[in-house]
Amino acid sequence: MKRRHALPGLLATLALPAVVRAQNVTLAGQMGNKALLVIDGQPRTLAVGETAQGVKLLRLTPDEATIEAGGRQSTLRAGGAQARVAAGGVTGGAREVVIPASSGGHFVVGGAINGRPVQMMVDTGATLVTLSADEAQRIGLDYQRGQRGMTQTANGPVPVWVVSLTSLRIGDVELANVRAAVVPAPMPGVLLGNSALSRFQMQRDNDVMRLTMR
Repeated sequence: MKRRHALPGLLATLALPAVVRAQNVTLAGQMGNKALLVIDGQPRTLAVGETAQGVKLLRLTPDEATIEAGGRQSTLRAGGAQARVAAGGVTGGAREVVIPASSGGHFVVGGAINGRPVQMMVDTGATLVTLSADEAQRIGLDYQRGQRGMTQTANGPVPVWVVSLTSLRIGDVELANVRAAVVPAPMPGVLLGNSALSRFQMQRDNDVMRLTMR
């Protein structure tokens, strides 16, 4: 009889680690004094002390959030990249990037070109990833050895250099051999154009954009 009564408790104990391992959490950004988390694919805004889907927000700073999930505390870094909360803590390398809208309504995400950090804005109207000559020089991109051409703008034709980026990291997702255009005009950041976006499935849910590797 004692063994029969102990069996449900044993099954519950064995099932618990599976629940913990299945919990996926992303720090996508902040909205005021709340963290914008994506929990198992669902956007949630939490203030410190609040809980959603078993995830409790313990601490929030401009750069990171400390959460408790599955009985473990983990620190998530801001910047739009997805992290995965598992039984062993936080790991990266996901195939999805979650990007919250900025105050101006644009989708801006941190990343890197050939290992040098850049800020990128999603632009579905741009054929190629596009950056200014000043930005290319800053990150050490030898763009002048690229293919010369001309592109038409509202102010008339301007010269352009088309290059191949050895690596383009968007959040924690890294792409190889991405075509990009370098233009002489100054730009506030890098335009994340279709030469990169075409490798993702894009989904927008209100103020959150998801890029999932095809």
